[in-house]
Formats: sequence, C-alpha cells, structure tokens
Amino acid sequence: MILGETIAVAFSSIRANKMRSLLTTLGIIIGVAAVIAMVALGTGASKAVEDRINSLGANLFTVFAGQQNFRGVSQQGASLTVDDAEALKRDARLIEAVIPELSRQQQVKYGAQNINISILGTTPNYVPVRTYEVVAGRNFTDGDNEARQRYAVLGADVPKLFNANAQAMIGQTLLIRGIPFEIIGVLSAKGSQGWTNPDEQIIIPLKTAQYRVFGTDRLRNIALKVKDGVPIEQGMVDMERILRREHKIRPGQDNDFSVRNPQDILATQQQATQILGYLLASIAGVSLLVGGIGIMNIMLVSVTERTREIGVRKALGATQWAILSQFLIEALVLCISGGVLGILVGIGIALLMSKLAGWNTLISPASIAIAFGFSAFVGLFFGIWPARKAARLDPIVALRYE
Repeated sequence: MILGETIAVAFSSIRANKMRSLLTTLGIIIGVAAVIAMVALGTGASKAVEDRINSLGANLFTVFAGQQNFRGVSQQGASLTVDDAEALKRDARLIEAVIPELSRQQQVKYGAQNINISILGTTPNYVPVRTYEVVAGRNFTDGDNEARQRYAVLGADVPKLFNANAQAMIGQTLLIRGIPFEIIGVLSAKGSQGWTNPDEQIIIPLKTAQYRVFGTDRLRNIALKVKDGVPIEQGMVDMERILRREHKIRPGQDNDFSVRNPQDILATQQQATQILGYLLASIAGVSLLVGGIGIMNIMLVSVTERTREIGVRKALGATQWAILSQFLIEALVLCISGGVLGILVGIGIALLMSKLAGWNTLISPASIAIAFGFSAFVGLFFGIWPARKAARLDPIVALRYE
C-alpha cells in the first residue's frame, strides 16, 4: 500500500471514532498547554528580575551606616555624612560616580492636597547613574545644587498622587515643610523595588536639603558606581579603604558601615525563579507523559478491536510496514493535533494570567517548539508498541478473531 493510501486509511479510522479520538488527544492538549503556560510564567518572572537588575544601573553598589562590633559588644556605627561622600569623590581611584542620598519623609502640599512622601536630597548625577530619564521638564544642575535652589524633580507616580498631569505640573509650586519649591522635571517610571517605590519620591538638590529643609549632613546612604571594566569587588575595596580612614577605624576593628550590592540579591532571586520555572515545566511535562500513556492504551484497544480488519488486509496483501505505518500515523496525528490545540490553549492561559492576575508571563518560541516536538515524539514513542503488535498479527489467527 502506498503512503498516501496509508495516511487516508489512518485518517478515516480517526474520523470513525471522533469522540474517542478527542478524548485521547485531551491528555496531550492539557500537557502541551501546561508546559507552555508554566514556562511562560517562569520565563516572565526571570525577565522581570532581569529588568530590575538592569534598572539599578551597571556596576552600582550602596553603602549604609551599620553596626560596629567592639570587644564582643555590638554598637551603633557612625553615621555616613556628606564629608564621607566628598572624601570618596576626591580619593577613590576606581569609583566613577558618588551619589550621596539624604532622605526623610515630609509633608508636601500641592494646591489643596497634602500628602506625606519621601524627599530625597541628592546630586544631579543621581538621575543618569540610576538610569532614569527626564520625561518632562529638566533635571537640576551642579550650579543649582551649589546655589541651594528650591527646585523639585518628581518621581513618575507623584503626579498621580496629586491627581495631576505631569506635563502641566512643570513650573508650578509645591510646599515641602511649608517651603516653596518650583517643579522643574518629572522622571521616568522605575517600578517598586522590594519595600520601596522610587517612583513615589521627590528629588531636590543635596545642599538645598542639607541647609534649607533637613538641617543635617547625615546621609541615608551613598551609592557608588565603579569605572567601566573594573570588577565591582575592587570598587568595594577602594571604598572601604577610604571610609575606614575617614571613620578612624583601627586595624582589626569591624567596619561601622555596611555594603549592599542589589544585583547580587536580585541575581539570587533570578536563579530561584529559574529553578521554579524548571520545576513547573517538569511537573507540566509529567502530564504530557500521562497523555502519551493514554494514547498507547487507546491504540492497543484499537488494535484489539480491529484484529479481524488487520487479518483481512494482510490476507489481501498488506505488508507489515503498511500496517505498522498506519497505526503510527494514527498515533502521530492524534499527538500532533493535540499539540497544536495545546499550543493555542497554553498561549491563551498565559495571556489570561498576565491580564487577569497581573503575573509576568513571557511566551517563548523555544518552549512552543519544544512542547510541539515533544508531543510528536510522544506519539511516535507510545505508538510503536501498538503498531508493532498490529503488524505482527498472524493473518490466519486474525481472521478467526471474533
């Protein structure tokens, strides 16, 4: 029997048992859909963490005031000050940018609205180093900082808090602790980072914050960016050398400051999300395996039901290869059709998870190809045994089968 006739016979057999064929492919549909949806969920989570890593800025780490251990007793470490930032800017050999950050929660009034929000006093290089863009207006300059100008640059979500249009707020005045500030710019959105949301803060020049608003030189932290091509660990050593000198820490004493590399934290989180993605995909793959076993079971039943038909065909001259290929094609058609439907269902589930639940999902072409290829492999693998059983039937025994 030629290949075309074999395929036609296989399709006619599937059409003759539509409900059974549909139920048989259901396991493959669920398996493929689950693989695509779970991989999309895991890949989306990894991509979200990767975007957060990129949004932090390259080669960036942060110094905080920390605890100091003296003779076994934990004591409050010295505060970080503007002088520490100036020393780092002056003496660090491997540091490209030093961003002192002086922050407090303050009452802010705009028009008739009054909210409590984070006010950040910093230098102009905060915006480019933290990879922000000014989407409206402009950033303040070094000259504005030295002149202690009362300028304010808003985080992306601040206009929403005031129920105002970002572009319309440029040039308007708001009050910070009753002190008028001119709004000169609005930044691009960054997204929440753990417990904090940098989009819900107002940025003002450091010296304005130090002398006009807060009346202190104690910083919340100092962010540092190492030079291109320099490992971030070497930049940390350079920073530590200078701060230990400035804080007069003796050899053998612990640092009275702590260093945090957010990229390390997020990289660990990304690794965890990748492992979770692999786990979800593996669990979904089990359903594909179960679907394949279901197809093998149905094909074995089909061979038993059609024993007499097989005997007749063999008696009329059908070869073992013709019988084998017919049943293999039936199994492949069931799996491939189930794979196509499963891909569509999986994509739909991933889109629903993104829109309704707000989860980060990313549909990967590789996962679609793998799921489809695996469904075809399942059909081939689990179809071989029933097909070989059918091909090896003795025609005389088959013709006597009732």
